[in-house]
Amino acid sequence: MDYYAILGVEKTATEADIKKAYRKLAQKYHPDTGKGDEAKFKEVTEAYEVLSDKQKRGQYDQFGKAGMGGGAGFGGFNFGGFEGGSFNFGGVDLGDMFENFFGGGGRRHKQGPQAGNSIEMVVQISFEEAIFGTSKEIELARYEICEGCSGNGAEPGSALKTCEDCSGTGQKIRVQRTPLGQIQTAAICPTCQGAGKKPEKKCKTCAGEGRTLKTSRIKAKIPAGIHDRAVIRLKEKGEAGTQGGGYGDLFLHISVNPSHEFERQKDDLFSVQKIHVLQAILGDEITVKTVHGPALLKIPAGTESGKVFKLKSYGVPQVGRDARGDHHVKVLVEMPKKLSGKEKKLYDELVQEAGLSLKPQSRGLFS
Repeated sequence: MDYYAILGVEKTATEADIKKAYRKLAQKYHPDTGKGDEAKFKEVTEAYEVLSDKQKRGQYDQFGKAGMGGGAGFGGFNFGGFEGGSFNFGGVDLGDMFENFFGGGGRRHKQGPQAGNSIEMVVQISFEEAIFGTSKEIELARYEICEGCSGNGAEPGSALKTCEDCSGTGQKIRVQRTPLGQIQTAAICPTCQGAGKKPEKKCKTCAGEGRTLKTSRIKAKIPAGIHDRAVIRLKEKGEAGTQGGGYGDLFLHISVNPSHEFERQKDDLFSVQKIHVLQAILGDEITVKTVHGPALLKIPAGTESGKVFKLKSYGVPQVGRDARGDHHVKVLVEMPKKLSGKEKKLYDELVQEAGLSLKPQSRGLFS
């Protein structure tokens, strides 16, 4: 077993290199990650325990593992229950390190009131509401702080007393023996739910939980220009926590209905406008429908079908800014499908004026 190879460092590695390599591997293999590997975690920690100690590293470099007196003494290492003590290998406090790795989850539990859960829901709005903004009244069922006990779970007039099951710590400690040694775990006390105290007499309204389930109506402002699938966060509009814990947040996932007239790309809008062949040949000024009302669009003489024109600032308002996107109009030149006698005569004159000699099969429109 090569300790340097286990940590993936060279024999010339500095203490900082060794520490960095160990942090990365310990995070990867720690059993609390769900995809961890206890055997690998034990292996990398054993390697770090030796290489992070100057004296042990010197013995290992000279004699190999045989010079370590039967191993690095890892068998009694306790990687659980970091709140109960501090483990320091070569200047690395593993309690702090794993607190950073796992964000206080898994084996560390907070005492006292717990914040409520956040709520997520989908809000459907129209294309026009997304463009100009709107206000929606959201109805949802959620836990709210109990009005009877103000969230502490005690019947009015009764007091809170220390929980006997956890002696006021809010946690239940358990020690297990494993192949890696003794593992200490802490769980929220089921009697007081981590508060450390419990009411002498539970609130009749909420049965001591400190919150009740209610149907609420919440007003939400949808800003102008919001995009499909955008998320709006309403702070403290989620569920109330237990034992007087604060409210979680409400996340609104916006779903915008598509338009049959306009296509949206970011803050720009696109539409199609049909024009007569004579408008394309001679030019014209036409009225185009936009989300902001009718707008005039100049068609230059000789415009080809498929030409795209831009109406500046006729698009979608930019969220939080006093600016708009543009409206792009694609013109399609319509050819007449049937001509009157007078129209046929005029087109014949144009053919003669142009000096064209059209074949009969090419003149189906005029026949």
